[in-house]
Amino acid sequence: MDDILRFALLGLGLGALYALTAHGIVLVYRGSGVLNFAHGAIGMAGAYVQWELAVNHGVPYWPAVACGVLGSTVLGVLTHLLVIRPLRRASSLARLVGTLAVFIVLTAVAVKRYGDSVQLVPAKLPSGLVEIAGATVSEDRIWLLGIAVVVTAALHALYKRTLFGLGTTAVAENQGAAASLGWSADLIAAANWGLGSALAGLTGILIVPVIGLSVTGLTTLLLSALAAALVGRFSSFPVTLAGGLVIGVVQSELTRFGSDVTGLAASVPFLVIALMLVARGRALPLRGTFLERLPALGTGRVRPVPLALAVATGLLLIALSSPLWADAITNTLVLSLIILSIIVVTGYAGQVSLAAYALAGTGAFIAGHAAADWGWPFELALLAGVLGTVPIGLLFALPAVRTRGVNLAIITLGLGTTLETMVFQNTDLSTTPGSDGIAVGKQTLFGIDISGVDHPQRYAAVVLVMLVAATLVVANVRRSRTGRRLIAVRANERAAAALGIDVRAAKLYAFGLSAAIAALAGVLTGFRSTSVVFADFASFESITALGLAVIGGVGFLVGPLFAATFAAGTVGARFGDLVLPGLSEWMPLIGGIILVLTLVGNQDGIGREVGKQAAAAERRLLSKRGPKHADVIQDAAEGTAEGDESAAPDVRPTAPSQASHRAPGLPLRVRDLTVRYGGVVAVDGLSFDIEPGRVVGLIGPNGAGKTSAIDAVTGFTRAASGSVRLGDQDVTRLPVHRRAGSGLSRSFQSLELFEDMSVLDNLYAACDRPGPWTYLKDLVRPGSRPLPAHVLVAVREFGLEGALDRPVGDLSYGERRLLAIARAVATSPSVLLLDEPAAGLSDDESRELAHLVRRLAEDWGMGVLLVEHDVDMVMSVCDEVVVLDFGRRICVGTPEEVRGDPAVRAAYLGDLAPEEVAP
Repeated sequence: MDDILRFALLGLGLGALYALTAHGIVLVYRGSGVLNFAHGAIGMAGAYVQWELAVNHGVPYWPAVACGVLGSTVLGVLTHLLVIRPLRRASSLARLVGTLAVFIVLTAVAVKRYGDSVQLVPAKLPSGLVEIAGATVSEDRIWLLGIAVVVTAALHALYKRTLFGLGTTAVAENQGAAASLGWSADLIAAANWGLGSALAGLTGILIVPVIGLSVTGLTTLLLSALAAALVGRFSSFPVTLAGGLVIGVVQSELTRFGSDVTGLAASVPFLVIALMLVARGRALPLRGTFLERLPALGTGRVRPVPLALAVATGLLLIALSSPLWADAITNTLVLSLIILSIIVVTGYAGQVSLAAYALAGTGAFIAGHAAADWGWPFELALLAGVLGTVPIGLLFALPAVRTRGVNLAIITLGLGTTLETMVFQNTDLSTTPGSDGIAVGKQTLFGIDISGVDHPQRYAAVVLVMLVAATLVVANVRRSRTGRRLIAVRANERAAAALGIDVRAAKLYAFGLSAAIAALAGVLTGFRSTSVVFADFASFESITALGLAVIGGVGFLVGPLFAATFAAGTVGARFGDLVLPGLSEWMPLIGGIILVLTLVGNQDGIGREVGKQAAAAERRLLSKRGPKHADVIQDAAEGTAEGDESAAPDVRPTAPSQASHRAPGLPLRVRDLTVRYGGVVAVDGLSFDIEPGRVVGLIGPNGAGKTSAIDAVTGFTRAASGSVRLGDQDVTRLPVHRRAGSGLSRSFQSLELFEDMSVLDNLYAACDRPGPWTYLKDLVRPGSRPLPAHVLVAVREFGLEGALDRPVGDLSYGERRLLAIARAVATSPSVLLLDEPAAGLSDDESRELAHLVRRLAEDWGMGVLLVEHDVDMVMSVCDEVVVLDFGRRICVGTPEEVRGDPAVRAAYLGDLAPEEVAP
């Protein structure tokens, strides 16, 4: 019992330091809306400044502490001013990678200056022994707990009771409104970055006597701090303190009583992260603006002749290279595979994963045991490693079903770190007797000796072929129906689900394919020597890999090869040493600086620029062949450069029959629909029917519950009860994409188009219906088919013939409105629910839209639910009108009956002019 109490008290001291670090993360997030992945590195920098001054320059302890804290403060402010502020209109991914770039730079500088060995630092806090309830514990742990409590109380008071705290809250809630009251968002953010970074420096200085001074130890403190911050929801300082203390106590107890399980105590922060994120089931909102955009995408188009020439050149260079250069080429190619895996999951599917190296290590682990324990040849071991890692990749993807963005980055980094500590660092699992890893011997491929030790050139050639094959697979996916679905999910998950796309399946597919490619890289890394050594698969290396992917262009297939040259041990480093001896030692720092410059200057990376140059060269080369050929090539090349075209889809019409665009005639029956948000009833017992070929209007004052009703019918809210039937099928419990697949489609008031796709690809995403084997077939041969006849009819009806190849961002507002409806029509629905389709249109455009809606019912046979504030439009186009007020149906009938109803007149007195409701 004394041991339990003693380790609990020791854990309170450690947990206090976790909480102090977490407070700094919370401060930065509250002040700028950015989750700072460089927080641990900034604290590490402050600790080294203090140690350097005190040990090497004889500065007294407390002045050295002040200098260390000040150094961290300055780093935090500079990070905001030089990196985050220029990215305020960039994508969330760019801002996340911005903090990762700072992490890379700071750790590279620290490793270059101090190495990564652990320095023992004596404690300066009182370190005598005290007895509490019969348990003896070091006095410094009590001091640490006291410091954490005092800091927590001070921060709570600062942000609850001072003008600065109120200003921070105002900016966090609404930057525009806060600016109108005189609050500068930049000033508030800079102040919070400085204060949060000062806490990081103070924590780093206080914790080094406990865990030792090292680059790795201080930077990996980030996960424990993130776990505590998540418990406090990135807002509450007292709850964050409690979370940190609990994590510290549990870790301390497991260190004492769970020592038989390697890495168990170190995994506690990840378990807390997983529990908090998955239980809450939503992403931590990153503050953004309406101008935020995603990184550009390439088309995945493959030019066979240039590719063949590039591969032949590569093989020739490998054959002529020395063993040292062959090793550098192998390093470059393997890292390119790692980056390629990131392009699949992050570039195409938009899921920010920091697990690439963990999955690569998993592939090496499985293949290594297959070769060492079962005597499998290299070919079978490679296949086992790749296929065996796919289920692990799917496990990593499970959190992506309920989380995304920064939250997903946190949980994948935590899961990867847990895998590293519990498996890769477990000598019982990751070593064989007499070896420093899993002994796999020298390799042969189909009887040919390809040992990386004896024949490094042959091994490099094998890796090159593997990289080309993997790249061709990813290019096929990009040009396929599967690729369009992945990109639709990346652009807008809600809209993708509304079109019948299974968002969960798309994410799982992206993670599975990414895991297979990463595992291929891992096996090729491990088997180049006679033993698979897991020091090559440090989880935090995934941060560097993501940064390199952004440098190369996270949406472009040419990016990995260019980006990989900026890493240590690659061809770029070898060339650097030729130009300036010793330059390779600075490659991590150079890569980090280039990443910062790339984010600020061109977040689409090198791949975008290469695509533009290739397109320009191709236009010049073929312009002499005549206008016809030149025009075709120019169109394709421009699509490559801009990332707006997907493999020149076939737009030839299918042979239309007399009723090729008629919708299946299924009625919609809604009964007792109720939507509750907490104690607020948004929709109260609503019932209505929509018959095929009829238009039903749903009107009511602002806040009457109209959009909530559409969300409930289409499955976008869990707070609904009642029943929804489409024909004979009860769809009440079906998810959104299955309701859409059954024939229930909708548009959105905010449009929610796929902004980084062309008009044509928006329509293809709606009408594509891949079969059960499509996900596998698209790896080898991307499917392409003509647009269905009903979609071609919709294109003509909505006047989009001349806009098919245009990016959505180039459309006028009216065209965007029409595209939103046409895309919903492309799903061939039985019932179409339109949420304020005329919002923002002129009177002429509204009349034309009303005519189109009427035709959808009469000529296409659809049932239409029209939610619209333009009452004249509703009354002119609808067969029946349902009126809501405070979520309750107050009237239903023909337009003439509704116009004369006294309850409708009373409900609309505050919103409509009297003549609009007069009988």
